[in-house]
Amino acid sequence: MTTGPVPLPAAVRHCPEERPRGLRPAVGRAAGGSRTGRGPAGSHAGEVPSGAAPARGGPAAMSVVSARLATMNERWAVAPAEDGGAVLVPLGPDGLPAGETRREADLVAAVRSRPEVGRWVWRSTAEIYPRLLAAGVSVERCYDIEDAELLLLGHEGRLGEPRSAAAAWARLRHAPVPDDPPPRAAVPGSQSSLFEPEPVAVPFEGLLEVYAEQQRRHEATEHPGRMRLLTAAESAGMLVAAEMNRSGLPWRADVHREVLHELLGERYAGGGEPRRLAELADEVSAAFGHRVRPDLPADVVKAFARSGIKVRSTRRWELEEIDHPAVRPLIAYKKLYRIWTAHGWSWLQDWVRDGRFRPEYLPGGTVSGRWTTNGGGALQIPKVIRRAVVADEGWRLVVADADQMEPRVLAAISRDPGLMEVAGHDGDLYTRLSDRAFSGDRDHAKIALLGAVYGQTSGDGLKNLAALRRRFPRAVAYVDDAARAGEEGRLVRTWLGRTSPPAAGARDDDEAGIPQEGGDETASQSEFAPGYASTDARARGRFTRNFVVQGSAADWALLLLAALRRATAGMRAELVFFQHDEVIVHCPAEEAEEVVRAIRAAGELAGRVAFGETPVRFPFTTAVVERYSDAK
Repeated sequence: MTTGPVPLPAAVRHCPEERPRGLRPAVGRAAGGSRTGRGPAGSHAGEVPSGAAPARGGPAAMSVVSARLATMNERWAVAPAEDGGAVLVPLGPDGLPAGETRREADLVAAVRSRPEVGRWVWRSTAEIYPRLLAAGVSVERCYDIEDAELLLLGHEGRLGEPRSAAAAWARLRHAPVPDDPPPRAAVPGSQSSLFEPEPVAVPFEGLLEVYAEQQRRHEATEHPGRMRLLTAAESAGMLVAAEMNRSGLPWRADVHREVLHELLGERYAGGGEPRRLAELADEVSAAFGHRVRPDLPADVVKAFARSGIKVRSTRRWELEEIDHPAVRPLIAYKKLYRIWTAHGWSWLQDWVRDGRFRPEYLPGGTVSGRWTTNGGGALQIPKVIRRAVVADEGWRLVVADADQMEPRVLAAISRDPGLMEVAGHDGDLYTRLSDRAFSGDRDHAKIALLGAVYGQTSGDGLKNLAALRRRFPRAVAYVDDAARAGEEGRLVRTWLGRTSPPAAGARDDDEAGIPQEGGDETASQSEFAPGYASTDARARGRFTRNFVVQGSAADWALLLLAALRRATAGMRAELVFFQHDEVIVHCPAEEAEEVVRAIRAAGELAGRVAFGETPVRFPFTTAVVERYSDAK
């Protein structure tokens, strides 16, 4: 069994890695925080974009940018000392120390006093950056050693090995490798770092050795520029995540309580089910003719069996196929029960403080690079609960959704001429696709393209896929090759180099196949394994087929966030929410239109930086609202 990555099509493999010709310098952070190292990035392979538009003004302007870049390329490594101080040293282009190691009494002061530093190299963003933000200091760029280690291990086919700085240093010394600390428990608010398991200590010199070795490992990859860019983008994502936690999503607790009362009714003393849930539970029991616990899927399955109806689960789509009087109240109960348990009164008390919801975002929380959160359910806020997300007085929420992101990414990474032409417009991609290959039938076009990405290749999906293959052969071949590699047990990579895990060993329930409604199956966990951990070759193939697209989209999203963060650096606007294709910016009303323009420009810039110059566009649907629920 081979373990090498699937080879890219020739048109992709030999495509030169294009970089922006120049980027405008960023303006400084407004009052409330000082961002050190103000200057453009993106000047060479591996740099994250730092502006929302190319530099203009001809050779003279470019010489100014070049001079600015020369000062901004300065890098320093820093580590916190036990007494609250800092140990730091300047670094050369090879990653080795370029001066004497310094010890200073205050970490925050050490960083604040060096605005010329273009990038800070540190062990972990979560270890240092919240402390800086609490003191009103933000940095322009960083290099997260532990996050880089995870990406490099994956690229080397070693995903699953310990990724801490201590583990990396032990491997360099051929010493016993310590396990990574256990994941910390979710702690509401912004204090989770106080409860983080203590990492294994690494001397400052050890961190420097690990960093220098990582530079050599980046250079040894098939596409060093892309891999450096991925690492830089992921580190930028770590900064954004910490800043969003600090800012918090505006949340009106009084509105939330009103919504809960409307939906669930009165709360009963002792923490029992609220009135409406109790009423629905009684209706379910009455329909079955005996007492049934609708919150227990196994109880519901048994109740249907006693009625002569066989069901495998209590998922909504399966229940809706059943003709039984218990179905209507049961579906209503399940919907309200999820709200009560996931975003009810207890959640509100635990997670909302001072008018803000501050989840802990985890960039790269899934193997494909998509973000997750450590508790709080920030990425699953029900539409009805979004009524509580309200902008401050005089402020607005700019809600932006990337339009058909993954199909556009497939066009860019496959270099299919026809699909790139379809994706080269701001309008509805599926409508244009249907005009090209499906006689104007938008639904068939959408099913075909998503089926190619997610592996729905049977029934009508197979017929639609055949039509797609005839008109867009290179795009379909790209995902077919990835699926074949997965079936054969090989690794695949995103465009920038994020690598799929080995065929077995890890768990991630959100990565294989077309997404389904979450919830409450009665089947045992042993009956399910994610695509990459499955012994079923076809399941692995579906996973890798999707991985190359979904993962490349996640990489693009990181660059989007980096560009948007830079574009809003001189504004009062704050990034307050992100999930894989949606971003929310909280800003004064007078800045809203500028933020909209910045989001759209950042999406296009991210596409150019990630995939080079292609015809593919990355448009957004935006809404400027006072309340999140009004955006959709």
